[in-house]
Amino acid sequence: MNTWIEKQRHLIDFTLASLARRKGKNLGLLFIYTLLVFVLASVALYTHALRTEAQKVLAGTPEIVLQRLVAGRHDLIPPGYIEQIGRIRGVQKKEGRLWGYYYDSVVKANYTFMAPRDLKIERGEIIVGPALERSRGLAAGNGISFRSYSGELHTFIIADVLPQNSELVSADLVLMHEADFRAFFKYPEGHFTDVAMSVANPQEIKNVAIKLMDSLPDSRPILRDEVLRTYASIFDWREGIMLALLSAAILAFGIFAWEKAAGLSAEEKREIGILKAIGWETGDVIKMKFWEGLLISLTAFFAGYVAAYLHVFHFDAILFESVLKGWAVLYPRFTLPPHIDGLQVATLFFFTVFPYTAAVLVPIWRAATTDPYTVMRG
Repeated sequence: MNTWIEKQRHLIDFTLASLARRKGKNLGLLFIYTLLVFVLASVALYTHALRTEAQKVLAGTPEIVLQRLVAGRHDLIPPGYIEQIGRIRGVQKKEGRLWGYYYDSVVKANYTFMAPRDLKIERGEIIVGPALERSRGLAAGNGISFRSYSGELHTFIIADVLPQNSELVSADLVLMHEADFRAFFKYPEGHFTDVAMSVANPQEIKNVAIKLMDSLPDSRPILRDEVLRTYASIFDWREGIMLALLSAAILAFGIFAWEKAAGLSAEEKREIGILKAIGWETGDVIKMKFWEGLLISLTAFFAGYVAAYLHVFHFDAILFESVLKGWAVLYPRFTLPPHIDGLQVATLFFFTVFPYTAAVLVPIWRAATTDPYTVMRG
């Protein structure tokens, strides 16, 4: 056993010396390899962490949101609608909600106006999201005016700014008193944007949704699971777009790595021939080159992955945030807590380390099994 360990140590020592003799070529390969792992890992880590945070946020949303459709378009919930919902078996809680979108031509962005019932806001005051605060240069105590869709100018005093740690979901929010909301959007008393509800038995959510559609034919129930799937599809789509754009770089690396692995230089062939001539066995030559490929690929993988981890979770993925966050104008600033998926790491490891390591062995095996004199002659 000690003899075998000593032999492996000598093989690794010789491998390191061999890499050092061709450091220019190997450093170039290592840099490109590390850059590829860095980009792929950054996209994977960021989308997974963002998806995980979105799932946590959506876990607290209503189990069913009911909208009313008129001519296939979202319309207001009229008086009496909520009472009908309450008579459906299985509905535990129900609450009419007031929210709407407002386009601000100053910053060319959409805001989400809401009138929350669980937050005390005085009339004439609003609470704004952090991104809106930055884009308009606002602060608590400032005044701001919005022109409603009816042409009226409404002026509000900013009572507070929502906390920074909520920016993932509150970047574009404008919270106001219910009376101010109804006056701004001309919502009649007793009308609501939609209805949020919870179900007594979570296993019966789909059945309750079917009952709602039967009792209220002009309604459209939206389940929380459907929203989760929609967000997952959006994140998968953005991740896919990024990976598609990177496919050219991946292909270029594949060609570069294969050329390096498959095309032994005259110096490498001469080195193999000398090793064979002085008594090295075929297996020893293959092991030496295997260690060489493994050291390069492992170093590139760990260096690239660590760099991607720091880029995503300490520098907020500054290189890719504009593509992966998805906001058009009001980009929220937030730091994602680290989330690492073991299967994702293993998949990335398999598709970046194994192909190169395996590709190294093919030409080495051919050269190592050839007569030393023939190898040295090329």
